[in-house]
Amino acid sequence: MKVVVSPSYVSGTLTITASKSAMQRACAAALIRKGVTILENPGVSADDQAALEIIQQLGANMQREGENVVISSEGIKPIANTIHCGESGLSVRMFTSVAALSSQQLTVTGNGSLVRRPLGFFDEVLPQLDVDCISNGGMLPLKIKGPLVPKNIEVDGTLSSQFLTGLLFAYAAAGASNVTITVKNLNSKPYIDLTLQVIKSFGLKSPVNRSYQEFYFPEGNAPVTHTNRPLSFAVEGDWSGAAFILVAGAINGDLVVKGLDVFSTQADKAILQALMQAGAIMSIEEQQILVRKSSLKAFHFNAVDCPDLFPPLVALAAYCEGTTVIEGVHRLTHKESNRALTLQDEFGKLGIEIVLQDDLMLVKGGAVCSANVHSHHDHRIAMACAVAALNGQGNVSIDNAEAVNKSYPQFWEHLQLIGTPVHINKQQ
Repeated sequence: MKVVVSPSYVSGTLTITASKSAMQRACAAALIRKGVTILENPGVSADDQAALEIIQQLGANMQREGENVVISSEGIKPIANTIHCGESGLSVRMFTSVAALSSQQLTVTGNGSLVRRPLGFFDEVLPQLDVDCISNGGMLPLKIKGPLVPKNIEVDGTLSSQFLTGLLFAYAAAGASNVTITVKNLNSKPYIDLTLQVIKSFGLKSPVNRSYQEFYFPEGNAPVTHTNRPLSFAVEGDWSGAAFILVAGAINGDLVVKGLDVFSTQADKAILQALMQAGAIMSIEEQQILVRKSSLKAFHFNAVDCPDLFPPLVALAAYCEGTTVIEGVHRLTHKESNRALTLQDEFGKLGIEIVLQDDLMLVKGGAVCSANVHSHHDHRIAMACAVAALNGQGNVSIDNAEAVNKSYPQFWEHLQLIGTPVHINKQQ
């Protein structure tokens, strides 16, 4: 699909859709909780759908009632031999450990860029927890056979905190008692805060967080038992998607953004810090955020714990006077694309020079020109290029624009709602 975005002043009020980070974690919690869970404001992205399909493959029942999703579960009781994770990195890293609680041999698969993502973590860690694990040279497909037995273990959090998220859910479900997960080099700590928040919200046994270096499950924990009391959980708005809309307002607009929790533990809430550093005009209230066009200046931002912000930050930096410095390039290699190189290539077509220097990305602000770009099948690249077009010199044509369905399927519609001329050609 090709989408052409024309320069435009954006205005109005927009309510942000559900966070896929929170939605997928809620699906995992609903699966292991054993009982009925009502998810309010459920996500509708491709990754959210993948999580819903996985928990059904692992034995949960799911039905839609109005705008809610109702999940009934008796725990991990697989009805299939294959767990398909779509193209969701969080799903494969989180649900593999959860699925390993079963004694049934299971094959974990995926498609698209997911088959190229490194999963050697499981080869190293799962056998230490009594799980047979065979990978395809550290990648999908994985063959696993449990049941996983919680033990004292040390893991490396360099690549992604999502592996730790999976272990925390699995340990909680298994009733881990007097055991500790020790973590070194943990990245993306805010995402672990989100995991722990969901675990607590679902009434699961929470570990003691010892400065993100140890997660201790106290003595006396018991496996999750069935509860007859339904639990309602409202999935919070998505700061990752909202980052693009907020940047759009700062670049060329006057927007009111609703549906976000300003007290959220989501890592990408840090977009507010970057906008402040860039000098954006904002008013942050508990129920809404106002952002409008202003003169923007270059900023220095550490994105190690929020690497998904790189694309909207680059779109923002393109309109900042001077050279913006963003730290954390090493976190971009194993995304839907190698985002550092993809951003450099595609924004180069738009006339914005990006220099990669060790772990730094240097973005030189300037005029955004008309160009034909490609998403590289990466949802955040498509959205970043679209937002960058809003105050540019001409139309920006984006190939493979359907990539936004992975996280924000309403993105093109939302751009139109705030006044952006968006021409969609589904034949290309």
